[in-house]
Parts: sequence; structure tokens; C-alpha cells
Amino acid sequence: MSLILCATRGGEASYRTQQAAIALAKEHGDEIVFLYIIDLSFLNKTAAPIVVNIENELDQMGRFFLLMAKERASEQGVEVRTITRNGIVQEEIINAVIEEGATLVVLGRPAGEQSAFQTSSLQAFADEIKRVTEAETILV
Repeated sequence: MSLILCATRGGEASYRTQQAAIALAKEHGDEIVFLYIIDLSFLNKTAAPIVVNIENELDQMGRFFLLMAKERASEQGVEVRTITRNGIVQEEIINAVIEEGATLVVLGRPAGEQSAFQTSSLQAFADEIKRVTEAETILV
């Protein structure tokens, strides 16, 4: 059995990515780890009490998104674990791949102007994951 790591932001825009990971896991009998990352780097100049409050809110929201993803996968007979991490998205994805021993990483393609990645930079990041971790990476 192999391990698929699926980084997710949650919400409707991530369903397609989660469903692709679930379908791959089901097809190959793999386990999935859904990963949610709290990246507060955009709050560099904000007062500390506000940052703590925002971090707590994002953590709770992330745990809810992960629970929903886990339920969808479990309903389809796929074994799932969830993890949350705090830090820079790209760094934490690579760290999670290494620490979890993932052999496949599933990332969603940019969905509109709100995405943190453009398609070209996402492909470059997928290539970096492969170079650093040797895990295959697919963009859906």
C-alpha cells in the first residue's frame, strides 16, 4: 500500500482535488493523508493578539474542512488520515511528504484569481517536490 498526500484548502474549490485523490486511492488501494496548512505569513505586520485569534479560527476551519474530506473518502472505503501544519505552504507540503513517506502528491490547479499559485509556478513547485522527495506529483 502506498500513501497519497493531498494538500487541501477546503471548501468547494478543493472538492475536485480531493475527489481525484480519493479515486486514485480507491483504484490502487492506497491510503490518503489530507493536509491543511495554516500560513500566516501574510500577517507579518499585525498585532500579536490578532494573529493568535486568526490562527485559532483558521485552525478550527481547517479541521472542519479535513473532517468533511475524511468523511467523503471514508464513505468510499478509502483509509484516511488528516494533518494540519503551520508555516509556509510550499515548505510544509515538502516536509509533510518526507515525514509521512508519501509516494504521490495531489495538488489542485489554480482556481481563479484567488489562488496562491499560477499554473506555471505550480508546475515548478510540483517539479521541486519530485526533485526533493522523489514523490510523484500530479496536478488536477
